[in-house]
Amino acid sequence: MGLTKRIRCRHCKRLFIPDHRNRKRQKYCSAPDCRKASKTASQQKWLQKPENKQYFKGPLNTQRVQAWREQNPGYWKRSPNCDQPLQDRLKTQALEIHKDNDDFISLALQDLLIVQPTVIIGLIASLIGSPLQDDIAKTLSRMQQSGQDILYQTRNEKGQSHDYQNTRFT
Repeated sequence: MGLTKRIRCRHCKRLFIPDHRNRKRQKYCSAPDCRKASKTASQQKWLQKPENKQYFKGPLNTQRVQAWREQNPGYWKRSPNCDQPLQDRLKTQALEIHKDNDDFISLALQDLLIVQPTVIIGLIASLIGSPLQDDIAKTLSRMQQSGQDILYQTRNEKGQSHDYQNTRFT
């Protein structure tokens, strides 16, 4: 098995390993800003084609959109089911400590605490395809916020969804 060739991202100019399924066409890395730049470039390229110039304009398109909206009323509204998390909330469990295995538990926890950060960092680096600390830090921050949004989502007294993402803690 040969070495995978790294290429330079057109947006951030960093080297990255392209996805093996799209190796010849991938020009942008998987960083969020670069994905956004890729999407923008792709849309601009699509709009430059003569057959696409009037795609979203004209009376025919207007009629098509109006007919679709009549068939799909309220498509843009959130359904009531979207307010509920897909999983039950996690409940903390008390750790049972017995005298005969105190040493085992402290050793196992100590080992776990030492290994856990490197495992998480390695996992995130492989998921985003970048070993750079800045990319890993941004991803960790987004993952932490997402986890908080999932775990701390509640309902207020009117039954409306309320999450702590919009609440400021001081």
